[in-house]
Amino acid sequence: MAAEDNPEEGKPKVTPRQMALALFEDMFDLGLPISEASREIGYQRNNFFTQVVNMGLPARRFLDAAYFIVAQEQEARDQYDVELNYFKWLMRYDSRNLKHLRTIAEEAQDAKIQVTDTPLDRDPNENDLWVSVQLMGMVGFHRGRVRFDVHPRLVPHIRDPKKSHWLSLRISTAFTRSLARAIYDQVLPSVPNGRTEWIRLEDMRNWPGKMGANAAIFKYFKRDWLEPAVREINEVSDIELSYETRTESTTSKKIDRIRFLLKRKDTADAALASLADASHLYKILKEEFNLSTKQFSEISENREVWTDAHIQQAVEYTRFKLNRGQIKRSPAGYLMRALRDNWKMSEAERKMVEVQAKLLTEETDAEVVKTETQASVARTIASREEEVRARMNEESRKGREHFNAADARTRKELIRAWVTSREGKLMLRRMKLEAATVTEEEIVGSAELVWYLGQFIFGRVNSSRAAA
Repeated sequence: MAAEDNPEEGKPKVTPRQMALALFEDMFDLGLPISEASREIGYQRNNFFTQVVNMGLPARRFLDAAYFIVAQEQEARDQYDVELNYFKWLMRYDSRNLKHLRTIAEEAQDAKIQVTDTPLDRDPNENDLWVSVQLMGMVGFHRGRVRFDVHPRLVPHIRDPKKSHWLSLRISTAFTRSLARAIYDQVLPSVPNGRTEWIRLEDMRNWPGKMGANAAIFKYFKRDWLEPAVREINEVSDIELSYETRTESTTSKKIDRIRFLLKRKDTADAALASLADASHLYKILKEEFNLSTKQFSEISENREVWTDAHIQQAVEYTRFKLNRGQIKRSPAGYLMRALRDNWKMSEAERKMVEVQAKLLTEETDAEVVKTETQASVARTIASREEEVRARMNEESRKGREHFNAADARTRKELIRAWVTSREGKLMLRRMKLEAATVTEEEIVGSAELVWYLGQFIFGRVNSSRAAA
């Protein structure tokens, strides 16, 4: 196998898990939290995990750390086992209070994902769908390690999500307010759209778990929870967030709806997250080139340099080489090499492609014109043939009407004239009948013979009229 065919071959690869472990080893002894890491740590999180509600900040961090570990494993496992200090670092848990950590684990175990098709305006019935799955299974701490498992139905959604967004552990662990983190989770899938749908305040108050009694009153909720959460999101995250409120109806004065307006910041974190936002690029890389998780991770790590334009340039170059038959194996590996070495099409190559495309278009257009001309001629001929058939059928009908209206003697003379004519003899020979013995009943009883008889009579009648 040539190196050019598989440029990934023989090159040491650093997985996201290995990178995270290396950062942990460098930073743990210095007492530096994950939020101050020099490199990005995160994973593509499935959009439906943002729907988890009634969960506090520490439990969210616990789930983040666990799902990051599940997402980075090369193969799904029945149980995951890592060093406890590493797990605590991933979730930014600085305390040595293991009793509290157990309480956090229990809260994470209590969290569930529920799916139902029951409308909100009625009670469920036996035909409705309802599924409830725990987000965290068994959790155990022993001898400086943590072991846990995740429901097997959830593992594919964690490891290979379809609709997803980038979750940075550097950012998610920087939050200190439960509502800020809950809002951040909920709005991430909507960042590419620039805003969320209208959300009921009653629903939003359930996102972070228990809140004070004053949270039910909007002016206190806004002052003590919402505004501080918005400020923290804008300070520590990769998005800029503002909001609008409204009442349920024009006659009500009670504010009960909220909508968030969103924009990515111009930062390295935002550049990384934008890979998930650029759904067309993600689809090309995933479906056309089938990039692996490792290759996606390398792109994510280099998003400051590997912009959308840089990736599109590499995709264009790789497609060009594929179309010329110059890539024999691993188009994904070739694309990664093009990204690393900044390969792109030269102006001469681009011009050549344009000229070839133009020639192909002209050739195709000429073929289309030729085909359409042939089809038009064929339609004209068919139309004329149809007109001739219709005219001849009409002539035969009129001839038969004249025959049927005639007396017996005239009909006998018409029959004799037809069977002795050249046309009549040919038809009778085809039908294996003798002119001397064929009867009027046989001729009239045959749809084919009577048709030609009608044609013959119409011709005689017209000739007689023209002579007169």
